Amino acid sequence: MIEQPLTLPCGASLPNRLCKAAMTEGLADPLGQATPALTQLYGLWSDGGAGLLLSGNVQIDGDHLERPGNVIIDSEPGEEAMSALRRWAEAGKRGGNHFWAQISHAGRQCQKMVNPHPKAPSAVKLGLPGGQFGEPVAMSEADIKAVIAGFARCARVLKNAGFTGVQLHAAHGYLLSQFLSPRSNQREDQWGGGLENRARALLESVRAVRDAVGPSFPVGVKLNSADFQRGGFDFEESLQVAKWLEAESVDLLEISGGTYEQPRLLNVDGIEPVEDQSVKASTKAREAYFVDFAQAMRKEITMPLMVTGGLRRLDAMEDALASGSADVVGIGRPLCGMPKAMNELLAGTAELPRFENQLSLLPPWLKFLEGINLFKTVGTFATQYWYYEQISILGHTGAIDPQLSVFKATQRQMKSAKAWVAARAASR
Repeated sequence: MIEQPLTLPCGASLPNRLCKAAMTEGLADPLGQATPALTQLYGLWSDGGAGLLLSGNVQIDGDHLERPGNVIIDSEPGEEAMSALRRWAEAGKRGGNHFWAQISHAGRQCQKMVNPHPKAPSAVKLGLPGGQFGEPVAMSEADIKAVIAGFARCARVLKNAGFTGVQLHAAHGYLLSQFLSPRSNQREDQWGGGLENRARALLESVRAVRDAVGPSFPVGVKLNSADFQRGGFDFEESLQVAKWLEAESVDLLEISGGTYEQPRLLNVDGIEPVEDQSVKASTKAREAYFVDFAQAMRKEITMPLMVTGGLRRLDAMEDALASGSADVVGIGRPLCGMPKAMNELLAGTAELPRFENQLSLLPPWLKFLEGINLFKTVGTFATQYWYYEQISILGHTGAIDPQLSVFKATQRQMKSAKAWVAARAASR
């Protein structure tokens, strides 16, 4: 089934059911413009066989980045920036696939080195040790309206640059996800309180984007099935938001879960106990983290669903598609070490590599330190840096570094992030 095309509600057709999931690249220049490294990277992934490529976070506000090196579209781009976007879009769809841009605003999940006082729904600081994130400031009504307009502007620019769709990021604890969660949204106005109010920022952003791009341009949303935190956004609320999104003519809903505080998207527990949101006893036994949530949603909604997270075996992917639990399968981390993995799956390869099983910042004799929250948090981010660095190497050289260690990757990524922030400050 993975080779079958999928027609979306807007009329666009994906050539197969495989999607290169969104992964942060960190390869923009200090002005937030696309670079030759991004063009080379997405050309390689386009050649790799996926029917759909999703970019990493394209930020609608240059003061609220998910990480240094994000592409930024927070105003009308000049000709140089627009030309760079066009080259990126062209490379990313050269294999005959779709290439959608994931558009986002980090809110309070913006590193202190980028913004020590990021705007958020409420002034609730991220509950992580290590001091990487600053004290957020509650957004004004004007700030929220500017975000909604920013999503629309970003989507219109990307459409004009040649991207074939956009996905609004409303998961993983970024701004739209922060509005949805009663833990991070403690407002008492029309943007907070009951679910209808907490979902308002997302729904109005979707409407604004649809108005900006028209009815035949694909618009997707990435939504948490749950935050997996006590008192957070839960599955019943997610299901209701999914119904509202379906009514807004969303073309593809990606089901994910977790936040920086509870990174279930990485199959890692956070610094507090996981709030059980299981909808089936089999969830923990399955390699796909969110298939059961999608299957439960399928009973009540008909729009196409995408599931990302943990899928490595071809038979599991085929089962998810055949059961109706998913219409599209997202693959992320394997593509950092095997950029043409989708072609391998289409040729019948039974299983993709699980690089994460061999990655650790600490040597075996210090693994006991992972029981301490600070080391656990640092170790989780460090492992991610290995993937970040492989993405960077792919973009710059066209090949991976099989000998790269987590420690070396962390060193390089931290150094490059600081250099990028300094260069951006000097350029503004």
